[in-house]
Amino acid sequence: MKDLQTDDNSYNEALPNICDIVKHSATSCCSTKTPKKYLPILEWLPKYESSFLLQDIVAGLTVGLTTIPQAIAYGTVAGLTPQYGLYSAFMGCFVYIIFGTCKDVTVGPTAIMSLMVQTHVTASADYAILVCFLSGAVTLLMGILDLGALVQFISIPVTTGFTNAAAITIASGQINSLFGIKSPTNQFLPSWRIFFTNLNKMQRNDAILGVSTLFILLLMRKIKDIPCRYKILTKYIAMSRNALAVIIGIILCYYLSDSESLAFRVSGEIVSGLPPFRLPPFHTQVNGTEVEFSEMIQQLGASIITIPIISVLESIAVAKAFSMGKIVNASQEMVALGIANIMGSFVSSMPVTGSFTRTAINNASGVKTTLGGVITGVLVLLALAFFTQIFYYIPKATLAAIIMAAMIFMVECDRIAEIWRAKKLDAILFFITLLTCLFWTLEYGIACGIVLNMLFILYKSARPNIIITTERVENVDIAVVDVQKNLSYASAEYLKTRIMKHIIAHEHAIKKVVIKGDEIFGIDSTVALNILALKTDLNAMNCQLLCWNWQISSAGVVCRLHRDARDLFKFSKTLKEIILLDISPQSLTTIHNGIESTLIPL
Repeated sequence: MKDLQTDDNSYNEALPNICDIVKHSATSCCSTKTPKKYLPILEWLPKYESSFLLQDIVAGLTVGLTTIPQAIAYGTVAGLTPQYGLYSAFMGCFVYIIFGTCKDVTVGPTAIMSLMVQTHVTASADYAILVCFLSGAVTLLMGILDLGALVQFISIPVTTGFTNAAAITIASGQINSLFGIKSPTNQFLPSWRIFFTNLNKMQRNDAILGVSTLFILLLMRKIKDIPCRYKILTKYIAMSRNALAVIIGIILCYYLSDSESLAFRVSGEIVSGLPPFRLPPFHTQVNGTEVEFSEMIQQLGASIITIPIISVLESIAVAKAFSMGKIVNASQEMVALGIANIMGSFVSSMPVTGSFTRTAINNASGVKTTLGGVITGVLVLLALAFFTQIFYYIPKATLAAIIMAAMIFMVECDRIAEIWRAKKLDAILFFITLLTCLFWTLEYGIACGIVLNMLFILYKSARPNIIITTERVENVDIAVVDVQKNLSYASAEYLKTRIMKHIIAHEHAIKKVVIKGDEIFGIDSTVALNILALKTDLNAMNCQLLCWNWQISSAGVVCRLHRDARDLFKFSKTLKEIILLDISPQSLTTIHNGIESTLIPL
């Protein structure tokens, strides 16, 4: 067998051809596919069929009837006046038509985004608008730099823990409004504390309306599954349940109230008219004191990073759920989401992302293209222009019931059970993320989950599965080291320590250490230096180090570091062959003569 170590060129490092990369990039930029990549509307609009129009209109109207009550509700969740929810509900619809890649996705305010904004708007709504602009800028930059793959580093246990904690927190924050109890907070523990200490202040009308609305909404969700002749009718009734709940709540509030008092606690007056188109606020006033941009940034803190990350996770998760087997371009989704937030900040929007609930309704309505977003956006604008006075009579209990009904189905009990069955360690990661989100904040909770997840990955990288066995070949005791994973700088010292401990445990009887390299596809300079240090240490113990059948790419790192290290690497089919190759010339001659003597002459 020819020993590959004799080929000097085998260990040369393969460097990328810069000229070819530049040429390929220039060719790609000049291609007709490039505009379609960044402006997906150029791909589907020329293929648009007239038969699609009716289905897009129906889907847009259906989604719009859900968007309006949800937007008002999420505006209150964010701690803002309800109109800010509506301000956030139309720009994303228009932007996603041009830049979005998934026909079903609807971009707008969501419960999680609202909750993450809530802690920053106690002083002024300008903070919500500014964080919308900044998160959009960060998301857009991530998309332009093609960093869509970054979201893959956040595992499902972490995202599941976060979304479940957010759903529980949001639902808990509405428990007081559901029963007509005044509450200054929407946080998890404080909300329940206020509820149980103020049961005597419960409002009968609000409690009856809230509980009955919640119960009816949950029933209406299932009405589409009832076998009957009018399946289409029941489907659209189920999808329009939030709008129907708001309409009934307004009618009840209006007719049961008198000139002196209202029958229910209401969300309050909503500013009528469209929002002005202006630059986002880079400074604001709080209680008559001017707050500069740097102070606003300091107040927003880590949310400038966590809100874009969560919005991207939400939006891409929604797109993947409804992609129907198509590959989701995560970077382009980031571009669409970033531009939606930046443009939204010019119309006083809070941060927006893809909504699972409204996307599901869009899909169920049979939408054909993203053009359905135009109808949804126009419907929200009409509501702002003409119906805000009517929205004054929306009971808080109704909005609370709508939010709680949505949150109940965000708690993924099935996914939790799957994670527990699959791997208990991942379940620990889930519970740590869940609890830190619930009892600390969502931002720090997701950060803890991500950091802990990274520590798990680093630990696995630092402790690869290494099996060391002792074999006797040609009267020589050999320690065979089987590394069943790539080696990185984190695991270099661990490999060396394991081998040295094994040699010492066998009281220096082992004369050769053979490291199998079939599965070592890449190493770094730290590993290479440790291999050379291991060789020196073993030589001092009268033990030889051999590297058997290493991948050339990995062996090359060691050989380029030290030319004499080429003698370490052996390539053969069996251990016996490398032992024979390594025997002294005198012994090899004796063996050769012995073999010749056994040959039968022809």
